[in-house]
Amino acid sequence: MDTRNELRNVAIIAHVDHGKTTLVDQLLRQSGVFRSNEEVEERVMDSNDLERERGITILSKNTAVMYNGVKINIVDTPGHADFGGEVERILMMVDGVLLLVDAFEGCMPQTRFVLKKALALGKRPIVVVNKIDRP
Repeated sequence: MDTRNELRNVAIIAHVDHGKTTLVDQLLRQSGVFRSNEEVEERVMDSNDLERERGITILSKNTAVMYNGVKINIVDTPGHADFGGEVERILMMVDGVLLLVDAFEGCMPQTRFVLKKALALGKRPIVVVNKIDRP
């Protein structure tokens, strides 16, 4: 299968509350998707009322940023074990994964399970350590 050089699909693997949605919010902000004076609601990707109420991602969603002429489609995936099947389906559709780990809590069992699936599919993760300032 040919690979398009101007397009990449990336999923974010992380446990609940390790910062997936916040990471996506900041990637969008820093890539210039929003104007500097634009008021943007936190948790842009959590559009479902239940997601906003519980503070977790339930439904997979995607967004995109441009970087050096490459469109990067980012898939914000659920981090809870109950939604593992949806995450696994996403892994088959992406080129790579960001493995987001909370510096304080470390890599949780569900995250390790999904990471094993990603590695079995030949995905090469980029590790992102989050919350390093947490006491």
